[in-house]
Amino acid sequence: MYRPEIKVLDCTIRDGGLINDFKFEDKFVRAVYAACSAAGVDYIELGYQASKTSFDPNKFGKTKFCEDDYLREIIDGIPSNSKISTMIDIGRVELDQIKQKKDSVVDMIRVACYVKDIDKAIFHVKACADKGYETTVNIMAISTALMPDLEEGLRQLAESPVKAVYVVDSYGALFSEQIHFLVEKSKTILNPKGIEVGIHCHNNQQLGFANTIEAIRKGANYLDGTIFGIGRGPGNCPLELLLAFLKNPKFKLDPILDIIEKEMLPLRDKIEWGYIIPYMITGILNQHPRSAIALRASKDKDKYAQFYRSFMNDAELA
Repeated sequence: MYRPEIKVLDCTIRDGGLINDFKFEDKFVRAVYAACSAAGVDYIELGYQASKTSFDPNKFGKTKFCEDDYLREIIDGIPSNSKISTMIDIGRVELDQIKQKKDSVVDMIRVACYVKDIDKAIFHVKACADKGYETTVNIMAISTALMPDLEEGLRQLAESPVKAVYVVDSYGALFSEQIHFLVEKSKTILNPKGIEVGIHCHNNQQLGFANTIEAIRKGANYLDGTIFGIGRGPGNCPLELLLAFLKNPKFKLDPILDIIEKEMLPLRDKIEWGYIIPYMITGILNQHPRSAIALRASKDKDKYAQFYRSFMNDAELA
């Protein structure tokens, strides 16, 4: 699947940081940046630009805040043609603290929001675009969105300076037919305005990679992946599978396989991610994975049937 318009974004540090409160060693962050750069990845997302009034710096690691001096230390001396991305959450960022693009190593800022907050996301997009950044809007939990709300939001985004809008399957609940519909609906509204459609898939039902392929087939050109599929809960579309699938000679698989061997395998012995039954259950029920995360942190972490029945009992009571 070769299409020169396709851009690949690695969010290993940003999405993976949701597992361990972003407490990655600098050595690990540099290794990810170096591997993705050598692999030819278009964008490397190194974390959030979160407000320190919303998040305690004593609890969260450096990639929760992505201060420019820190990012400069991370990338120093590493050859790269990749662009750097960060993410912001509505209400959890201080926009006046974001530097002008000319004074920052960050190239793109992605705004995460739910459908109900698209108007606020557009405000954030305009603020970042005015400072010189490329921008995207990532519509989270899109599997729960009502279609009239989504269509209205997409029409609003079509009149904004956003570069791409992402379909985000936050709960890993979607199947190919739904991916087709959402990507085509987004394209119909956004592409005439020159705005690309992106895809970000979670792996609750082992469909993260498959659904990314389906989005590509329907014209999504901005693609998210993480090395070895790392990410909160079941994780994300594995970057190594995505690069191998794309058949673009600019992408190199060796650096990603190398960092999996040297960094990701040891890390997986310390923190948990990947396909596990509780995340499958929240995926098939289109639920936020927070309950599965709590279960996996408890003494009953492997009581799958009991976990499933708790949802069924709640549904019956409702």
